[in-house]
Parts: sequence; structure tokens; C-alpha cells
Amino acid sequence: MAKNETTKQRGWLNKSEMAASLGISPQAFDKWRVDPVSRIGREAFYRVQDVVQNRIDNAARKQQPDGADGEAPDPYIEYKLLQERLRLTTAQAYAQEQKNQVSDKQLVPVPFATFALARIAAQIGAKLETVGKTVSRRHPDIDPRILEALEREIALARNVAAQFGDKLPEILDEYLATLDK
Repeated sequence: MAKNETTKQRGWLNKSEMAASLGISPQAFDKWRVDPVSRIGREAFYRVQDVVQNRIDNAARKQQPDGADGEAPDPYIEYKLLQERLRLTTAQAYAQEQKNQVSDKQLVPVPFATFALARIAAQIGAKLETVGKTVSRRHPDIDPRILEALEREIALARNVAAQFGDKLPEILDEYLATLDK
């Protein structure tokens, strides 16, 4: 039974000898993650050639950093990040200014204005509906033709008031178009 035992070769250094020859501690040498050329018992041996290749590969990785997907990182990433932060800060400041104007009652949000005007138009329409009957009660001697003509005109006005809420977005667009000119 012959054992195939490896013996230390010329040029092989153990970890502490290699670290001493490089002028670093054995712990620092461990961090380099150099693969040993051989192990004899508990002792690992390294070649200078492997250590030099490890350092060259490490330096090359530092010179050519890759992103997570293998692409080179954008050299302007810090600038772009700064631009996005500036854009966000500007938008936040603008939003806060608008909130302040709303709370100072200098600015009214469009959804509220639409709601309020539609509600007022509905109240006007409801009031117009009763005008014909109120006039006929207060003036029973009025000619029915005049009353009918009055009710027709009131019905037209009531329809305009009822459709006002639906037309608000169009009116707003028309107003904004006049501001652009």
C-alpha cells in the first residue's frame, strides 16, 4: 500500500512565509483569497506566480467595474441623481406653495370648483322649475298664452343650468386656451 504523498516543492511558501515576503500580515493575505497550490497536512502552500496573478486580476476588476447585469456603471449617475433630487425638491416646493394658497383661500382646486358650480346650477334649475306656478298663483288673471311662453323660456333656462355642470371641463379648457395666447 503505497501512499501518494505530496512533498513541498521548490518555490512554494506557506502562508506566513508568503505574507512575510510581501510585507503584510497573514490575516491580510487571507483576505486576498489566493488559492493554494497544494496542502500538506494542515499547511497550505502558495506560489509567487499565483499571488502575482491574483493581484493583477484584482487590479483589473477595480479598473473595469461592472454593474449587476455586467454593464459598466453610468459615469454620470451622481449628476443624474442630483438632477432628480433637484426636480423632486422643486415639485415638492411647488405643491407646498399650492397648498398654502388653497389654505389662504387664494386658490381653488378645479374639482371643488366643478362640484360647487354644478351644485349651484342644480339649485338654480330647481328654483326655475317653480317660477311658472308661483307667477300663476300670484297673478291668476294672467293670460294662459303668456304663462305658457314664460314657462317655455324658463324650461330652456333650467336645461342650460342643468347642463352647466357637464360643460365645466370644456369651459375650463377654453379659459386655459385664452391664457396661452
